Amino acid sequence: MEGLECKGERIKKGLRRFLGLPSKRDTLLVISTDTIGKEEEIGRILMKGFLQTMRDTKELPHTIFFINAGVKLTTINEETIPILKEIESLGVEIFSCGTCLKYYNLEDKLRVGYRGTTNHIVEGMQDFKRTVWI
Repeated sequence: MEGLECKGERIKKGLRRFLGLPSKRDTLLVISTDTIGKEEEIGRILMKGFLQTMRDTKELPHTIFFINAGVKLTTINEETIPILKEIESLGVEIFSCGTCLKYYNLEDKLRVGYRGTTNHIVEGMQDFKRTVWI
């Protein structure tokens, strides 16, 4: 069975090359918190600064997936929502964990991106060259 999977992967990569598509997407960024570091006040400032820097320098991942408290950045954080909308307008796919939205009672407050599942992360580990967690 292992040989068949390996051969299937080679066929898939060959088809992507034939069609002129990249073999793997570059980066999946998983953001699992609404702060950077343990100190909340400075952590919120750092997170906003991180997102602004990504936007301003155009050093963008292919996809950003928000999980756990990170979903607050796409729903109720009035400072990060406009930044994330700009990042999305630059072609970045944005998803927020549906289970997390439900847990925080934010399902109807999603302001940027789409509801996603942890399948995005699991598949991303195969589909992307690298997965970065914050």
